[in-house]
Amino acid sequence: MSKEKDTSKLWGGRFNEATDAFVQRFTASVGFDLRMAVQDIEGSLAHARMLHSVNVLTPAELEQIEGGLTQIRQEIDAGNFQWSIEFEDVHMNIEARLTALIGVAGKKLHTGRSRNDQVATDIRLYLREAIDRIAGELTRLQHGTIELAAAHSATIMPGFTHLQTAQPVVFGHHLLAWNEMLERDYGRLVDCRERLNQSPLGAAALAGTTYPIDRVHTAAALGFDKPTENSLDSVSDRDFAIEFCAFSALLMTHLSRMSEELVLWSSAQFNFIELPERFCTGSSIMPQKKNPDVPELVRGKVGRVNGHLIALLTLMKSQPLAYNKDNQEDKEPLFDTIDTVFDSLRAYADMVPAIKPRAEIMYEAARRGFSTATDLADYLVRLGLPFRDAHEVVGKAVAHGIECGKDLSEMSLTTLQSFCADIREDVFDVLTLEGSVSARNHLGGTAPDQVADAVLRARSRLQARQTP
Repeated sequence: MSKEKDTSKLWGGRFNEATDAFVQRFTASVGFDLRMAVQDIEGSLAHARMLHSVNVLTPAELEQIEGGLTQIRQEIDAGNFQWSIEFEDVHMNIEARLTALIGVAGKKLHTGRSRNDQVATDIRLYLREAIDRIAGELTRLQHGTIELAAAHSATIMPGFTHLQTAQPVVFGHHLLAWNEMLERDYGRLVDCRERLNQSPLGAAALAGTTYPIDRVHTAAALGFDKPTENSLDSVSDRDFAIEFCAFSALLMTHLSRMSEELVLWSSAQFNFIELPERFCTGSSIMPQKKNPDVPELVRGKVGRVNGHLIALLTLMKSQPLAYNKDNQEDKEPLFDTIDTVFDSLRAYADMVPAIKPRAEIMYEAARRGFSTATDLADYLVRLGLPFRDAHEVVGKAVAHGIECGKDLSEMSLTTLQSFCADIREDVFDVLTLEGSVSARNHLGGTAPDQVADAVLRARSRLQARQTP
């Protein structure tokens, strides 16, 4: 026996039996897409005003719709709106409430549009706002990083390759390396925003509409640069969401690399920095512990963001044009990515400026591991030795240093001359840590003067930046 016809659905005219209760729960999205309620109302207001401008709605009908949507917005803001899976999603919940409030005029709001272009518009509006908030936090993190770099343009630390002491650098130079990664991330975010800022409203289900709509009107009203060009593409692709998740995966990868260094540097084995206690936790059993939980958690969260990117790519890869119900699965990965990225940036923007480097320990660490070996090789090249010969000479000097427990700078001139007779007293100018970093005095180098100039350029870029 067939189930009783369900007359509650706003789309139910074609159906002769009610939706199965499980299917209703399984297919409903209101549990997560209700966070787009504000954007849905904004889109509906723009659509209604456009319909009035082309004489589809009367002035009285527009006034009723505006009043009803305003009341619904107030109910949502106050937490009094009654969401129901019976109406499936955010769009139908709001439309049903509007119709209950104002009657027939509420039923006319959906003229000339579909949930397909409606949801595509809502997602773009929601993501655009999220991008602007994320851009603000990213800029705040960069500002803190740059100012910490400015304060430590001459603080010497070991630079590493393979996590082995390589050459001395200054702490400010290392921080500005972080900033360069973040600067590129910001550029990707701006590019993403530019491509998503086109209005799909008016594409309707897939082919457009027979009503005399004005898509330029609604696009401008909603702050879009222009309407999308093709109705099929407008409702069916989520590449803008995928692009945002790709940006997010790269950003989180960079934050994860920063996290790894903060975890290492704050350990007892390195002891290069002190993290603020408010960003750390203790142990339930070991009272001496100060765990770098925020960097560790950010390092871990990159996995979920990478997963969301793969989920969206997989979601989209086999869909024919135009809209498919698969696309309901785009929101939860996107929303979680937005939340994760924003929270991670907020934590870092608060934490990084409060990092306290232990300059003396960094300096002593740079003195170990023969970090000025390359400087000695360069010195020998300037004396006329081919680089490969200079490399061999320095290798022998390092081997001797390992055997006797002395850094190159601690060896006597006589000892150094035993490896190359041409070495003179001025060799110690390049074997000091200060001499080593100061010698790299070119654009992009670690010399304190260059770091100071790089700080000025980085500040200038931030000052010229207009948050999208």
